[in-house]
Formats: sequence, structure tokens, C-alpha cells
Amino acid sequence: MYEIFADLHVHIGRSKSNKPIKITAAKSLNFENIAKECVERKGINVVGIIDCASPYVIEDIEEFLQKGEAYEIKDGGIIYKNKVCIILGSEIETSETNEHGKTGSAHNICFFPKLDDIKLFSKHMTKHIKNMTLSSQRANISAYELIDIVEKYNGILIPAHAFTPHKSFYGNCTDRLQKIFKEKYDKVIAIELGLSSDTFLADKISELEGKTFITNSDAHSLPKIAREYNKMLVEDISFKEIVKALKNKDGRKVLYNYGLDPKLGKYHRTYCEKCEKNIEKKAPAINCPDCDSKNITMGVFDRIEQIKDKDITKSPLNRPPYVYQIPLSFIPGLGKKTIEKLLNSFETEMTILHKLSKDDIEAIVGEKIAKNIILAREGKLGIQPGGGGVYGKISEK
Repeated sequence: MYEIFADLHVHIGRSKSNKPIKITAAKSLNFENIAKECVERKGINVVGIIDCASPYVIEDIEEFLQKGEAYEIKDGGIIYKNKVCIILGSEIETSETNEHGKTGSAHNICFFPKLDDIKLFSKHMTKHIKNMTLSSQRANISAYELIDIVEKYNGILIPAHAFTPHKSFYGNCTDRLQKIFKEKYDKVIAIELGLSSDTFLADKISELEGKTFITNSDAHSLPKIAREYNKMLVEDISFKEIVKALKNKDGRKVLYNYGLDPKLGKYHRTYCEKCEKNIEKKAPAINCPDCDSKNITMGVFDRIEQIKDKDITKSPLNRPPYVYQIPLSFIPGLGKKTIEKLLNSFETEMTILHKLSKDDIEAIVGEKIAKNIILAREGKLGIQPGGGGVYGKISEK
């Protein structure tokens, strides 16, 4: 058994032939570039690419395998340069109706062991999605129906960024996942927290006590890969081992969730669209105390305060620690050139964030930046909370 880093939510912006996949993602985000970034820059051992059901991406994967640098394995996943396992996934937007008749939509990330599995899933979903080539397209089915389709093709379903105000279950569909999945709720083995939440907030909802929490980047550009990730204990890197870790089975498990302090997330606090500022005076904020407007974007913190059923967070005994991790790109003084300088010296972001001493870092980038990296590692930098689609900001103490 050994420890690995896993980021299970990375988008593809364009296919290798420049066909659009995720419109809002960078063009450089294609299947091959993601694999290379994980090996050469990030130090990620398992990456979940969640636009692999697009026929254009399937073509890229087949070409990638034909080149001989990567290969599929029996236990699921594609191994690249014997250093990273790529888990094939698809983000599907489902149509939900709650018990009050209110409609909403939510994102689900679905993972499959083999290319043949996701090809069959893609073909099946053309019955429910108008344009299968694009990422995160709305399906005309609910998650209650989708989870059976995913299971049919040997996959698992995980609710994505479960608390964000747009396209999430708790954010705009329901106050309890049990109401969505009903008798199938046990099939949901894990929940993705999202950038604006953490374990301490999510564990205020008692129905999540038996679910594994995962933290992922939801990367829309190569540098954003691994801004959130998980450390897992597994026997090898494969789909089968990741599922075992998510199920906390046979000694496999999630050891740590590494994520942004939720204050850095772009939907942490409620935002008044009229005043164009965060509402921080009260929680939950359902209207603006300054202008009384209800034209707000509710923040994750406020939404959890609204629907929680526990006042004091008490996590289950087997819940892994949540470690606040500030990516290099968020740290004051670290621009692209300085980050490149660090990576050229120390190879991967994981090494810089976790292993190096202040003296090692200082020798490359100087005392001030080295100090900020260490303060970020220790959670000692100040934060101005994010909201309304704008990320929070780091300030030096």
C-alpha cells in the first residue's frame, strides 16, 4: 500500500483538432496535455478527466492509446508513462424537481473503468442530451434515473460541487440528497465538496455522515489542476483502487482532503447583485440588509447555515482531515514566471507545497516569496472572502 495524490475533476477545453468541448475552459486543456501536466508539473498520480463521453474526446483517447505512450489496464484506467492513471469520466447536468414542485439542475460526475464503457454510456446518453460533443450538457432525466444508467456501464456517480448556488443539488435543487436519490441513496458513495465548502461546513448535514468527501480542482485551465486534491492510500493506481478508497474498503481510504480555505471560493458568501458586494453581516442571508433587495446569489456558507441540522460540527471518526492548501497561483508575489522558475528547479507543485524547506525555496526565489509559501502552508495568510462569482483574495499578515 502506498500514498497517492488524486484530482478527480478536470475539464477539457478543446479536442486536439480544436473542436470545442468545455466552452469556458482553456484551449490548451486537451486529453494529452492534461496527462503531461499531471506528470511533469503537478505530481498528481490519478486524474479524473470528466469530458470523456464527448465523441471528439473519445477520438482523441483512441489516438492517444495508438501512439503507445499510454495503455489501458485490467482494473480500469489509462496509464501514462507509468506515472499517472487517467480515470475516464463525464459530467452530466440532470433535471430535478423537488417536493415543492420547484425545478433545478445539478451536475454529476460519472466515472467508468474502460474506454468501451464510456463509449457505450456516451451512445446511450444521446437519447437524453441534444449535443453530446459539449461538456456538462443538460439531460432530460433526473439523477435518480441517471445513476442506474451509469451503473449499467460499470460506473459510479458522484454529486459535483454539491453546495454551489448554480448547478448543484444542495445549492438549487434540494435540502437533502436523500429526497433526490430515495432508495438509491446508498449507491452514492462520495460527495464532491466544491471550492467554496469544506468538511467542517458539510458535516453540519447529518445525512452526509456515511459519505466520503472528495476535494477536486474543477480545473478550467492547466495551471488550475490540483488547486484541490486528495491523498489516498491504495495498492496501485487504477479505477478499482480509487473506488475501494472512496468506499473505505479493504484498507484503502482517503487519507486527507487538500482544498482551498472555503473563504477563497468564488461563492462562499452571499452576494447582493444590486449593491455589488458580499453580505457578511448575517447568515443565512436571504436578502441584503443594506438595500433590502432579494436579488442575491446565495453563498455556500449561507446555504449550509440555512439547511443544516447540526449546530456544532462533529465529523464521523473515519472522516479524513481537511487540510487548507493554497495553490502557488494564489500566493502573493508568485506570478507565472516565478512559478515556472520554481517548477524548473523542483519539478512538481506537490513537492513545493508539501516537502521543501524554507531555505530550499528561498535559494530560488528569495526570502519574501519563500516566507509567503511557508505561511500559506501553515494557514497563516489573511483572506478576503469570495462571493458572487469572484474568488477570495490572499493578503499577507
